[in-house]
Amino acid sequence: MDKSDFEVIIIGGSYAGLSAAMSLGRSLRETLVIDSGKPCNAQTPNSHNFLTQDGQTPTQIAQIGKEQVKRYSSIHFYEGSATDGRKVNEGFEISTESGDTFKAKKLIFATGLKDIMPDIPGYAECWGISVIHCPYCHGYEVKHEKTGILGNGEAGFEYAKLISNWTKDLTVFTNGPSQFTPEQSAKLSKHNIHIVEKAISSLVHKAGRLSKIIFNDHTEEAITAIYSRPVFEQHSHIPEQLGCAFTETGLLKLENFQQTTVPGIFAAGDNSNQARSVAMSVSSGSMAGALVNGELIREWF
Repeated sequence: MDKSDFEVIIIGGSYAGLSAAMSLGRSLRETLVIDSGKPCNAQTPNSHNFLTQDGQTPTQIAQIGKEQVKRYSSIHFYEGSATDGRKVNEGFEISTESGDTFKAKKLIFATGLKDIMPDIPGYAECWGISVIHCPYCHGYEVKHEKTGILGNGEAGFEYAKLISNWTKDLTVFTNGPSQFTPEQSAKLSKHNIHIVEKAISSLVHKAGRLSKIIFNDHTEEAITAIYSRPVFEQHSHIPEQLGCAFTETGLLKLENFQQTTVPGIFAAGDNSNQARSVAMSVSSGSMAGALVNGELIREWF
């Protein structure tokens, strides 16, 4: 790429990044989108709860979005991974894995999160297919089915309470001793939500579609879907490198809408929003693009 100086660099070219790029393209801003092409939902067969795109594959939605963003001549794309960032005069400098360097006045991180799969054989293969995290994204497709929750303690209790709206055949698998309080256990029992404390050996599936859980004691239980929220980490270390603050849960901390704690740096999508969905990512990306444009106008005018 011949050009190296931009008004805005967006790191991450999935839903949040593309949405931010569209706002900036329509604002006539010279913008570079750096994307490694590794979205966290690549394995998910369908995306839901996104108006006009309900049931489409994540890949289809991203492809349509990119084609639409490409119509704006001020938006440029770079295929590769951003590896380092630093503050420079009048902005920031971003380096890539291939050794290229780009500068911009403003940054938008739409880098998403990296899910860390638990050491349960079959879990990773089912992730996003029948091991799911969001009932608003996937719950309707497994409504009234025999459903599990992989969780424990306060988080597991709140998860069970939420999912009980989608099915009455619900079991919480704690994968070890229960950490529920007596009050929580009684409440779960009152709503016929079972608790299984046995350690899980593996998940049996066919092409990511669950059929049963195998426990360490060699017993098993039939299951259609499991809700789970695995541990995650930021997909990019550059925000930390540039001094951005994080919440207690590991998300990028936002000061005002999509503004991070470092002036000139914004964030959108999963990296800064606990409601991980395509629709929310698109919304936050659009907001980030508009806010960056507004800030550039204020600084110039």
